[in-house]
This record gives sequence, structure tokens and C-alpha cells, in this order.
Amino acid sequence: MTQRPERLTLDDLPGLVALEREGQSHPWSEALLHEAFVDERAQVWGLKMTDGLKGFAVFYRLPFDAELQAITVAPRMRRQGFATTLLETGIAQANAWGSERLLLEVRASNQAAIDMYRRAGFLRDGVRRGYYDSKEGREDAWLMSLRLAAGKA
Repeated sequence: MTQRPERLTLDDLPGLVALEREGQSHPWSEALLHEAFVDERAQVWGLKMTDGLKGFAVFYRLPFDAELQAITVAPRMRRQGFATTLLETGIAQANAWGSERLLLEVRASNQAAIDMYRRAGFLRDGVRRGYYDSKEGREDAWLMSLRLAAGKA
């Protein structure tokens, strides 16, 4: 996948909302997505093709760390490297911010995402029991982190 991510703007919000609803069983609300565009600590990166937005990721700068708060790829575009490309963009941005770690949480059942994060060097730091709603009731969240260049000094 050679597509280059671009920083999205508030003009991209309608496409982002549509993609989030298509690609997530528990999508972020339009209000939360809007907040990511207006919060100076956040950056929203996306992958666009001629027929629209195919994936996006939301990264937040924290005092010492950065956090991947959302990543979504259109279902028909999965397993083509889009999420990995977005993740690599976030890692580069977190390094540029001087962050010590990139943090994330992921559903314990999302094995494809967990495998991708592990390939990128993320380690599991802990578990939030019953954190997510699921069809079966509650689902655990894995807490994962990647130590970055600033944290290795």
C-alpha cells in the first residue's frame, strides 16, 4: 500500500462520520469526532482515494505520551495495509512531539488489531476488565504501549 496519509480538516467530518459508522460496531459520535478536529492536542490523519475516505486515525498529544484514540478502515479495504500506514504516521507524529510512549486500548477480541500492534512493537501493559459493551455483555480492553525515542534516552 503506497497511499500517503494526509492531515484531515473539519471539512472532512461528514466522510469521517460515515466511515466510522460503516467500520465500527460501536462508532464514535459525530460530536466526539468533531472534538478531535477542534482540540489543539489532537490530529486526525486519513487515507483518501478518488472515491472518498478509506481510513483514518485520531492521535492525541498528552503531557509525556501520545495516544491513539481511534483507528478505522473501511471494511472492504481491510487487510491491505491501510491501518499499518496510519499507525506508522501516528508513531512518527508522536516521535515529532517528543512523546515517551504511544498508548492505546483495544478490544481483547480484536485479534487482527492486536497482531498489527504487536508487529509494530507494542506491548500489553494491562487489562481494563469489562471496559467495552459487546453483544455478550461486557468485553475487556487491552492496554498497550510502544516506547518511543524520547522515552529511550
